[in-house]
Amino acid sequence: MDPVIVVGAGPVGLALSLALAAQGVPSVVLDEGAGKDEPRTARTVVLRADTAALMERLGCATIRDEGARWVGWRSLRRKQELRTLRLGGNDLPAPVHIPQHALMRGLRDAVAAVDLVQTTTHSRLDALEQDAGGVTAHTRGPGATWWRGSYLVGCDGARSTVRKLLGIRFAGRTAVERHAVAALRTELPWPGEAVLHRMPPWRAVGEEVTARALPDGAWRLDWLLPARGELVTPDALVSRVRDTLSGWCDGPPQYDLIDTGVYTLHHRLARRWRVDRAFLAGDAAHLLGAVGTQGLDEGLRDAENLAWKLAQAWHHGASDTLLDSYQAERRTAVAARLRAADQSLPILRGSGGLRACLPGAARGHDTLLTDGHLGLGALGAPPAYRHSPLAPPHAEAHAAVGTPIGAPVADVLVMAPDGTTVRLWDRLGRGRMLVVLVAPGTGVWDRRHWMTAGVMPRLASAVSALPAPAELLVAESYPGASAHTVLLVRPDGHLVTAFGGVRPAELYAAADAVRGGAPGSSPRREDHASGLSGRAFDRTADIN
Repeated sequence: MDPVIVVGAGPVGLALSLALAAQGVPSVVLDEGAGKDEPRTARTVVLRADTAALMERLGCATIRDEGARWVGWRSLRRKQELRTLRLGGNDLPAPVHIPQHALMRGLRDAVAAVDLVQTTTHSRLDALEQDAGGVTAHTRGPGATWWRGSYLVGCDGARSTVRKLLGIRFAGRTAVERHAVAALRTELPWPGEAVLHRMPPWRAVGEEVTARALPDGAWRLDWLLPARGELVTPDALVSRVRDTLSGWCDGPPQYDLIDTGVYTLHHRLARRWRVDRAFLAGDAAHLLGAVGTQGLDEGLRDAENLAWKLAQAWHHGASDTLLDSYQAERRTAVAARLRAADQSLPILRGSGGLRACLPGAARGHDTLLTDGHLGLGALGAPPAYRHSPLAPPHAEAHAAVGTPIGAPVADVLVMAPDGTTVRLWDRLGRGRMLVVLVAPGTGVWDRRHWMTAGVMPRLASAVSALPAPAELLVAESYPGASAHTVLLVRPDGHLVTAFGGVRPAELYAAADAVRGGAPGSSPRREDHASGLSGRAFDRTADIN
């Protein structure tokens, strides 16, 4: 079968190709650039716990070696400290802050070590054709040629050629936020933390400034600018740096300015994410990032969601229900994130007035911004696909656990079939569903005994009879689960359902729902559960 064509060699395109390779699917990555990235320390990304774990599973060593995990979060307003949080525990996992060029280098190194990924540079897509058996794409450049693939995924950014060739609208809002940025080395009073300061008492720096720790004593500072204002000159930016550091450090501190920049954030959402065998992911499908939300997080979640579905289609065939579920799940989740950010902006960035003076208003604003920056609540928490077309029908045997249906599972310790103890998240992304039995006490028993005792033989037989590949794991405990609870987990780590005890018929029905039924068993529904309507972003013109 032909490889998957991935258009675009940014973080999302490379992550998708690695995720496909981990599930035995070859891919061709069309990179219109030279395959190198300019070091820009002021251009960084923040990854939540789930997306950082995905990068590590895919072999991106720079996450561990060159990323900074914040030890705390601190928010200030004028001269008052509103909130201090310690990060790093199960309740508040620490985000990873890393320069984007370091992330890209780690992904490129991982791709170079994988035989199933072919990368071709200086290859700009200019045409694509689809038929019942696959996709044909043409690239121009020094080695202009035609490429044949089973599927094609456009990960080619905000001005996506794939999206344009498919005729998909990309409506939304322009210049939602604008920031001046500086990367520098200095000593601040909060080593290893992230700091948000609203309405600082020194007026020259604006209404909001953020400091976020990077490795090796470096920091990234962001100043919120008027959405549509004058150009920021180098002298004005240096003045902001000096005034901000002087205010925080009670005097002019020593600093080494590394890099600067100004960037503008837009909010946009593609009307469709699938057209037959062609898909959109990452910035080609959505743009967001205001009030602390992270667009790359959502792009990496796109890649993880789509990879296992394409792997199922590539190896075993897939129903349209399964392939349509990518748009239904991911577009709905991103639309909800955009909607939450758009609803927060008038509150946080409005002109103030009486509402700004109401008791508790400052702390309410602080909560919204904290959620966005730390990956909490409607602005940042990992999505739960509660109404997915892959959700099984309700079963009487369903057992409630600490994870809601459709949400990412907790990263508990589990015992693998070979007897080793690993993290549950380490078993994700292999193209298999996971069946987890909660069996207290198994950790102190000899595996030779409990593998053939109790409910294990019956459960192992039920797992082997499932309509899609699955792996049986055993956990001593799981949040909110009682003994002998059986959890069914999707290949991307979202909980399908949980049962009290071994229920072979119900387990089979749930697994069949996850794969979208038998391949070719469902009719196409062009915009099934596509989430927020494109009309919600029709206030501005599409990107051309």
